[in-house]
Amino acid sequence: AGNPIPPPPNVAALKFKEEEGSFLVGALAALVSQSKKVGFVGGMDVPLIQKFEAGFKAGVKSVCPNCGVISQYAGVTPIAFRNPGKGKELALNQYQQGVDVIYHASGSTGLGVFEAARQTGKYAIGVDADQYGEAPGRVLTSMVKGIDVAVFDMIKRARDKTFSGGIFTYGLAQSGVGYVYDEHNRALIPDSVRARVEQLKTDIIAGKIPVPSTR
Repeated sequence: AGNPIPPPPNVAALKFKEEEGSFLVGALAALVSQSKKVGFVGGMDVPLIQKFEAGFKAGVKSVCPNCGVISQYAGVTPIAFRNPGKGKELALNQYQQGVDVIYHASGSTGLGVFEAARQTGKYAIGVDADQYGEAPGRVLTSMVKGIDVAVFDMIKRARDKTFSGGIFTYGLAQSGVGYVYDEHNRALIPDSVRARVEQLKTDIIAGKIPVPSTR
């Protein structure tokens, strides 16, 4: 927003390219979707969460130009991140409209999305951390942030005496964002889908695919 004031020399601001991780789970959702309709449930309607939505939509369209995306937000105040009832209501509504995979970026509001996925037997995608445990078998994947990677990097710089203040951005290239693919969800993701998503990841890192961060 405008000209950000640079942090003092003893402070590192760590930013994440949430749109890049969201792009990959968008592609994954579209490739796995049977109905060719996927959904997004955001918490508060603010630029940070719009980054998740923008990346997700771009990922969907990259592999399925004619797929439909329904996007909804839980509200315009911070309580939108703490409203599981609203999350469930939005998700059930989307599932009823034919959506079969929903990506949420909505804090604990997302617990309602997982509840709706369990009830309907459809799929949800977690955010920030691996959320498989919230609805085992119904969580297709999660878009994860490598906070550990970023923090480790800063500690290493401090130890090596190469630390300097500033704004540091972590995207796919820095393992700052990614998606979960492990023994829990592997069975839900066909090998051909995994290969396609990994190719997209390579192309984004190489700069071949620009990922939007605004809608």
